[in-house]
Amino acid sequence: MSKANATPESVDSQGMHYLTSLPRRVVTVYLPLGAFLIVLLFPFYWMVITAFKPNEELLSREGNPFWVVHPTFAHINKLLFETDYPSWLWNTVLVSVVATFVSIVCSVLAAYAIERLRYRGSRYVGMGIFLAYLVPPSILFIPLAAMVYKLNLFDTRLALILTYPTFLIPFCTWLLMGYFKSIPFELEECALIDGATRLQILIKIILPLAVPGLISAGIFAFTLSWNEFIYALTFVSSSEVKTVSVAVVTELVEGDVYHWGSLMAGALFGSLPVAILYSFFVEYYVSGLTGAVKE
Repeated sequence: MSKANATPESVDSQGMHYLTSLPRRVVTVYLPLGAFLIVLLFPFYWMVITAFKPNEELLSREGNPFWVVHPTFAHINKLLFETDYPSWLWNTVLVSVVATFVSIVCSVLAAYAIERLRYRGSRYVGMGIFLAYLVPPSILFIPLAAMVYKLNLFDTRLALILTYPTFLIPFCTWLLMGYFKSIPFELEECALIDGATRLQILIKIILPLAVPGLISAGIFAFTLSWNEFIYALTFVSSSEVKTVSVAVVTELVEGDVYHWGSLMAGALFGSLPVAILYSFFVEYYVSGLTGAVKE
């Protein structure tokens, strides 16, 4: 059979036939996948073993550095009961959830107006919103700091809740614009003929079809809010108001003394909520980035 007359099934079978031999599978699949997993998971493994290592093993040059001989819960006990880590975790959850909700609401309205109302100049507006995402936060926090001080919001959770959407809304809007574009216009036109308002169309038609895109934007916004460092370091100074990303590296370092066990335990516990969130919604996240409703 010539290549010009080859069917898709035959092409797929020929492609899979390439991986039938074990040496080819090892070179093309197993080795790259193994290297990727090691690079990706090794930091988490190091955090786990460091969190359970006693100080004697952490400071000793003898023994196996990649294993724990005498595990201990002293570092975790210190983190949870001798610091304000529960308050830091609660601050992070509160700020991330509220900032994500505000950003998604604003992004949905902006993306729907830009992509579905078809007014002149909508493309330039969408491009301008996306370009705003490209501005580094290290530059934006300077004028934002002046506004936070003038509004008497310094050292409050509200300062973070109001400033985080400045970098969440642009990307979420751009992401939802691409997803809304894939929804057939015929559905909206039929609803308009039946007398539905724009708000009813958005709530009852567009949003149910855009659930994967909403989940993708929500996970993205939540992850950025959870891991944000510059704004949380600049606008918050009190220990009881700090978020995990800032408090772990500022409160668990005393001069030149690094409490490595508690530091790694705090980093590990701080990364678990995001990992759990991704594990539950990974299918929706991928489909929101790559898939869409077909006409």
